[in-house]
Amino acid sequence: MSSALTDLFPLPIVQAPMAGGVSVPQLAAAVCEAGGLGFLAAGYKTPDGMYQEIKQLRSLTGRPFGVNVFMPQPEYADPAAVDVYAHQLAGEATWYEAELGDPDSGRDDGFEAKLVVLRDNPVPVVSFHFGVPSREVVDTLHRVGTFVLAAATTPDEARAVERAGADGVIAQGVEAGGHQGTHRDIPETDGSGIGLLSLIAQVREAVSIPIVAAGGIMRGGQIAGVLAAGASAAQLGTAFLATHESGANALHKQALTNPLFVRTELTRAFSGRPARGLVNRFLREHGPYAPAAYPEIHHLTSPLRKAAAKAGDAQGMALWAGQGHRMARELPAGQLVEVLAGELAAARASLAGGGAL
Repeated sequence: MSSALTDLFPLPIVQAPMAGGVSVPQLAAAVCEAGGLGFLAAGYKTPDGMYQEIKQLRSLTGRPFGVNVFMPQPEYADPAAVDVYAHQLAGEATWYEAELGDPDSGRDDGFEAKLVVLRDNPVPVVSFHFGVPSREVVDTLHRVGTFVLAAATTPDEARAVERAGADGVIAQGVEAGGHQGTHRDIPETDGSGIGLLSLIAQVREAVSIPIVAAGGIMRGGQIAGVLAAGASAAQLGTAFLATHESGANALHKQALTNPLFVRTELTRAFSGRPARGLVNRFLREHGPYAPAAYPEIHHLTSPLRKAAAKAGDAQGMALWAGQGHRMARELPAGQLVEVLAGELAAARASLAGGGAL
């Protein structure tokens, strides 16, 4: 990674931006103070809500940080399919005594207004999910001194990130928890995602910009592995979800290591876009029937997910988690960064001495 960007955070550890209230300012600040790069998640927030969190984070740390923005989504959902799914969820609404949400609550997540805020109040790093911004958008952020990253799940997507002028690509393997950052949502490709190590190798041959590796990373030895494979830094989400500062619901944190939840699966059940979560009742019952309709399904199920959380029912929540979730450690975020850094140093020393990770 360019020295100008790596100078922002001394450790090659990036805290993934987890939308939905997980990546709160306290979490990002703790990661930044420990030497990593903390991130705020602007997804599902209003432009002013994003701005207020940026102000709060700046009051907690003077170190560089990042903000993640969702790209607007094209209109390709089948309204009839959304209606059918809504009828299927009627029983859930009755059970949780909640109304289904309005699927037509908005498609662009306040994208343009958020860009205005980020240009008027520049932050060190901005990353994009669900697509690539135009070269013009990237240039306007560069002009105010912001480094730009964007997620990619294939070599072709990584090439698109490079063509847009971004400073780096976040190579997201299929192991990653939460939403896959695919640029186009193509149902025919469901289940065909690329594993992280294979993806790093392919992206490294496809582009010349630096790579941030994301997907199932929970230990310092894994960080050493992706760095050895060609990445410049590692992005961890699920590992930070269980930390003390994380804004995740307590039920979500507990579920990561609860033996009731033995595996993860990519599903459209909660949002209409492929996302990896712990397999619970809702995912099992509705995942096979959820249409490709994001953000319509996200808006539709939002009240149900909130009602399930209020009722203390993890079986109705979106329990986003990566494949390494059973390795989660309930530590303060800063301490987790220190532990990861120690494990990384030990793994590097072992490699230098001819040992194994």
